[in-house]
Amino acid sequence: MFFVAGAKNTGGSGRGNERRSLYQKFREVDILDKKKTVTALKPGEDRAILLGLGMILSSVMMYFVLGITILRSYADSVWTEEGVCVVVNSTVTADMNCSYNCGSDCWRVAKYPCLQVYVSINNTSRVSRLSRNEETQDASSECFYVPKCQKDSMVMQAMIMNISERLKVSQQVLCYYDPGEQQDSVLLTRLYGHSAVLHSLFWPSCMLTGGTFLIVMVKLTQYLSILCEEIGKVKR
Repeated sequence: MFFVAGAKNTGGSGRGNERRSLYQKFREVDILDKKKTVTALKPGEDRAILLGLGMILSSVMMYFVLGITILRSYADSVWTEEGVCVVVNSTVTADMNCSYNCGSDCWRVAKYPCLQVYVSINNTSRVSRLSRNEETQDASSECFYVPKCQKDSMVMQAMIMNISERLKVSQQVLCYYDPGEQQDSVLLTRLYGHSAVLHSLFWPSCMLTGGTFLIVMVKLTQYLSILCEEIGKVKR
């Protein structure tokens, strides 16, 4: 009887050891799979963080470039108030000279008519000269529009006369003037207005938001992974 009982006990302990060994094997496989998953996720997370940092750095550089170009021109502009300009006079005064490129080290002179437009701002007695935009104002202090110089002067003349006729027909146009009256001239359009500034800041802002969101999501994923591991240890 003793031998039989001993045999039975030995068989039970053997099966218990087998169960423990099987459990340890499954446990080791589970731990190995988790390590493989963590090892596989680690490079992906690093690349995602580097991508986010690259996007943020690129957006900062774009902000810097925009700050010294468009934003600076927008801040320095004195034509800040929008009003209604009534065309008082629109005449061609003289022919202006311009030069165009005709080849390597070759420049020739052409002529275009100088259109002068005077307007009354907001139906007041203040009469000012109208320019198309800031570039025209810098290029010529007298002419409303400076066309791109080309060989055929008739094309430039037809363009200027077409603009003159349109101004005579419309009579009233929206314009931008200097409320401090430091500038006598007014502008028909602004190169660096509110819409231009918003459009220029759109893509850098999107890139900055995307890079920040990417880094936050990776960090959140890492935090949740650590939290799950800690909860699993507490349960065990």
